[in-house]
Amino acid sequence: MNIREMIKMTVSFTGHREACSGELRERLRDKVEELINAGADTFCAGGAAGFDTLAAETVLDLQGDYPWISLRLILPCPPGIQTSRFPPDAKEQYYRILKNADSVETMSPRYTEDCMRLRNKRLVQLADMIVCYYNETQRYVSGTGQTVRMAKKKGIDVINLF
Repeated sequence: MNIREMIKMTVSFTGHREACSGELRERLRDKVEELINAGADTFCAGGAAGFDTLAAETVLDLQGDYPWISLRLILPCPPGIQTSRFPPDAKEQYYRILKNADSVETMSPRYTEDCMRLRNKRLVQLADMIVCYYNETQRYVSGTGQTVRMAKKKGIDVINLF
């Protein structure tokens, strides 16, 4: 038995929608590779535009070098509903990720007031670690902030790439 078979770790991603710079892409890739080498084999993303998309694409890209890793999508509601306000290019990107994900879990059969919170809660339930892109100084309520607070309350390590 090798070390990879002994250590299994699930990492969930959460982050702001405006997160997509080239510099962040490089830092995220480096962090994901570091976590893979530390035993991470399952990565969970929530399907939102921005950081979720960037993280999911990073995992899918790294599967070429690390074929044992998997991408698990945790969606708040069905894809057609979640993407109803996405621009066409973001929808195309979303469905490409959806098609290539190793598994997909949907929290609600329709959009509800609670489906995003349920998605965030599930990301935390599955996680041994959270990697986020979170501006802690923002004054508005965000799903990223909610997810980070839930993870910290549960004692889960949070790596913030902001």
